Amino acid sequence: MSGTKQIFLTVNGETHEVSVPPRKLLVDVLRDDLHLTGTHTGCEHGVCGACTILVDGQPARACLSYAVQMEGHELRTIEAMAADGELKPLQRALHEEHGLQCGFCTAGIVMTFEAYLRDNPEPTEDEVRDVLSGNLCRCTGYQNIVSAVLKAASEMREEAQV
Repeated sequence: MSGTKQIFLTVNGETHEVSVPPRKLLVDVLRDDLHLTGTHTGCEHGVCGACTILVDGQPARACLSYAVQMEGHELRTIEAMAADGELKPLQRALHEEHGLQCGFCTAGIVMTFEAYLRDNPEPTEDEVRDVLSGNLCRCTGYQNIVSAVLKAASEMREEAQV
């Protein structure tokens, strides 16, 4: 095909060969070509955070990157978060604390805080709110999300001590 480029993307530990136009967004490749639909397309301007994935362990907006830029990087999406059907502490806490409603923003929030809690295991409420400000949620009012993140951080610290 003319106008396309063969690239290799490593997503959730698996390498995928895809043929993409140079200007195809990463979020579109994840959803349309790799069928990883947990990464949502919201604002398409990097504002809402629904498309947040981890690139080399750091949160990144998949709607702001071209797929061809991601060759050679490790990408993780929400699909990689629950191992063998077991929810991670943050996912459990969001459920237990009623920190999700429609779920559209949830994947981006989980990916954002997966990286944040790894690097900052003892966040304050203000720090959680600051980080959360990069993810828009139209349903919850945020308080339950904040509670869930703080609960997950506590559980993760306890698990680390065992």
